[in-house]
Amino acid sequence: MTTARELDERYGRTPRRRLPWIIFGAVAAAAVVALGWTIVAKQMTAVDADDLGFTVVDAHTVELHFQFTAPQGADVACAVEAQDEEFGIVGWKIVEIPGGEHHTKGVAVSIPTVAEATTGLVNACWVT
Repeated sequence: MTTARELDERYGRTPRRRLPWIIFGAVAAAAVVALGWTIVAKQMTAVDADDLGFTVVDAHTVELHFQFTAPQGADVACAVEAQDEEFGIVGWKIVEIPGGEHHTKGVAVSIPTVAEATTGLVNACWVT
C-alpha cells in the first residue's frame, strides 16, 4: 500500500509554506494604508484658488479679485502675479491671509507692476 507521503514525493507535491505569503500580505496591506493616509493628510491641508476677475488700474497697478478654499482657521499665503500681453510677469506679490471661521474667502489685492499689465492671476496658494 502506498502512503500519502510516498504519493506526494512521487508527484512533486511539497508542503506549502504560508509564512512568506503572510508576511508579504502584511507588508502590502501596510503600504496601502500608508499611501492612503498620505493622500488624506495632503488633502486636509490643500488650498484651492479661483480667479474672479482683474482690473487694470493704470500702467503700474492691477487689482485682482480671487477666492480661495482652505481648511477652517488655517493661515494662507498666495502668490499673485500680473502679466503683459506676451505672458511675461510684470508684477507679483505674496499675500498673507489670516485664518477665519469660513472655508472660503474672497480677496481683493493690488499688484504693483513695472510695465502695463493685461491680466492678473493667482499663481499658487498654500497653508502657512
